[in-house]
Amino acid sequence: MSQDQLPEEFAPINRIAIKAMLWLNGFAHIVIGLALATSVIMFTWLFFKDVQQAAYAHNLVHGFLHALGTLMLLWSISALISAEIRYLNGSKLAVETFIEVVLVLFLRKLIVMPVQDVTPSIEEISIWIGGAFMMGLLYVLIRWAQKQPTA
Repeated sequence: MSQDQLPEEFAPINRIAIKAMLWLNGFAHIVIGLALATSVIMFTWLFFKDVQQAAYAHNLVHGFLHALGTLMLLWSISALISAEIRYLNGSKLAVETFIEVVLVLFLRKLIVMPVQDVTPSIEEISIWIGGAFMMGLLYVLIRWAQKQPTA
């Protein structure tokens, strides 16, 4: 329903409601920003703990892959923080940011799969590889579409 369809008597209430929602949305984005900043600290701490555990266990390959998985989570958080900063500066949220995050999480799963406690089945590996391929293809298609001249 557009503002033209509201009775004129509701205009002051409508302005108050919109202002309240803008404040609430701003507060939500502050909370999101603080949560993302907190997760950066937590994933950084976890990365160094992974490296420390790998050194103590004398199993650097296993530890390196696990630590790399943690770094990929940090990369995802960084992409979300960048998207949030762009949004707060007035830009629209770009869908490719979220596809990039999902693609990184698919790749993370493929990297840490060899060091899991349970050996994955061929079907599970195929599903994760297929999903990563599909997300990569979607990312390329979106980037290609953005470069096309608009008519």
